[in-house]
Amino acid sequence: MSHDTHCPRLFYALWPDAATRAALAAWQARLPGKPVRADKLHLTLAFLGQRPASDLPALLDILAHLPARAMPLLFDHASHFTKLALAWAALAQPSPALLDLRAACMQRLAEQGLAPRFEHDRFTPHVTLARQAPPPAIDDFAPIAWLADELVLVESLKSSGDYRILASRKLS
Repeated sequence: MSHDTHCPRLFYALWPDAATRAALAAWQARLPGKPVRADKLHLTLAFLGQRPASDLPALLDILAHLPARAMPLLFDHASHFTKLALAWAALAQPSPALLDLRAACMQRLAEQGLAPRFEHDRFTPHVTLARQAPPPAIDDFAPIAWLADELVLVESLKSSGDYRILASRKLS
């Protein structure tokens, strides 16, 4: 954990393998806006916000014990969050396994008194591809099949904008 803050910004995410990351980067090349760095592409499972360092042991325990298996995800189109001006890779149909993992994560966070109010009732699974972006004008993206098999706890470093993986776990 960084020493430049006592309350790091944290999130749980599914972390893409190199092939998925490259396929997502190919989509980025076709979109206007400011592309997200390829090493930062991910699917956020739960944004935790700023947390005191004392929460870290419980968050690591949740990561280690979430019931999950590797899951196939199929990104088949790009979408847009208008208010945030974000272009993102979207799933036509989120897999039940992904929705179950999200629900289990939120339940464990709630049991520990760590579930952020702002995060509890909404979940739009996506991978942000570009910021400061207009709605995508292209709709003929080659589908991306991703076998999501790595779950991570990430710190977002405010000073540099980089991400640091604090812990990861393979989903088998």
